[in-house]
Amino acid sequence: MIVLSIILWPLCGCLYAQQKYYITADRVFDGETIHQGWAVVVENDKITAVGPKDKIKNPPGAIKINKPNSTLIPGLIEGHSHLFLCPYNITDWDTQVLKESDAYRTARATVHAKNTLLAGFTTARDLGTEGAGYSDVGLKRAISEGIIPGPRLLVAGRAIVATGSYGPKGYDNDMNIMLGAEPADGPDLIRVVRDQIGKGADVVKVYADYRWGLQNESRPTFSLEELTTVVETAKSSGRPTVAHAGTKEGMRRAILAGVETIEHGDDLDLEIGKLMKDHNVVYIPTLAAVEKIAEYRGWVKGKTPDPERVTLKKKSFQAALQSGVILGMGGDVGVFAHGENVLEMELMVEYGMNPLDVLKAATSVNSKAFHIDKLVGFIRGGLKADLVIVTGDPSVTISDLRKVQWVMKDGIVYRNEM
Repeated sequence: MIVLSIILWPLCGCLYAQQKYYITADRVFDGETIHQGWAVVVENDKITAVGPKDKIKNPPGAIKINKPNSTLIPGLIEGHSHLFLCPYNITDWDTQVLKESDAYRTARATVHAKNTLLAGFTTARDLGTEGAGYSDVGLKRAISEGIIPGPRLLVAGRAIVATGSYGPKGYDNDMNIMLGAEPADGPDLIRVVRDQIGKGADVVKVYADYRWGLQNESRPTFSLEELTTVVETAKSSGRPTVAHAGTKEGMRRAILAGVETIEHGDDLDLEIGKLMKDHNVVYIPTLAAVEKIAEYRGWVKGKTPDPERVTLKKKSFQAALQSGVILGMGGDVGVFAHGENVLEMELMVEYGMNPLDVLKAATSVNSKAFHIDKLVGFIRGGLKADLVIVTGDPSVTISDLRKVQWVMKDGIVYRNEM
């Protein structure tokens, strides 16, 4: 049997603006519920009708899309990515930050963006360029203007760290070393937040803790007052603040300051989980990055004992489940290969989460957490036509998300293996 695989992307989305589609599948996951025997109509870049096939008419001239044994889902939303990073087993982090030019890293990021989209992730939060300045703002524009294929982006620009806490480190102090994020402290945080917003950041990201302790252990960086300053300054512009935080105290300060998502959360326990739930803070666990870094250091999953960080991650994820924290989906992709984003979802299931809830995390939950639920994250009339068809049923077997057959974003088909 010959399988025809077609991957298309336009030079300008407007060339495809008048297409109509009538889409059916064995199952339709609308972002919250699985439905049998449904149809979806797309006109231009919007979903115009959704419901049982006997109630949804096929518009004249519409292109019919159907594949046996398939599930239609909203475009997936990656909650934590770094499009300007590549896996550390290929090139280590210091080398990427210090030796690779922004132009080189941007060229590579265009490939990462394409791979992300073709894997069914039509939206992504990119949480820091790690030394590439505001190149993410330019990448976002190139994608939105149809110059290159990629997911709809929410970008954080440089991210913010406390002075002296971040890297690269270990170089002669007489040298001016490029840092992976922007340092700021005290009252200067107001200026830095405003400056990052002015240069195009959609999200303000802070590092509430980092590996700057006496023994290189993670310790809190910013005070509660400093974090509150960041949150209030960003909020006045309508932007959320998110926090890299792994220690209990770092998370506690970030939560009380009003951040909207906690990234990583390695030391999360029932106490912190309750605090997150009480403050409606979403947890983005980044399980895949921890496992992949362990593998780069020699761990063989299933054959050698779990490293301490993997064991801790499993424990923190269980605590999040038990305490009822809102769980979003984000893998810290860039630490591992772009386009392999589903790995995070597979690990969420492996660590104890129901596959249907994981699907929700990567669609409706992320869309609400990122304030884009009026745009994407659901299959509903009036929303953007971001749609993906996979073979099988990912609400039962999450790895079926790897069997991508068809990807549409903004009403434009970028992948078609029907």
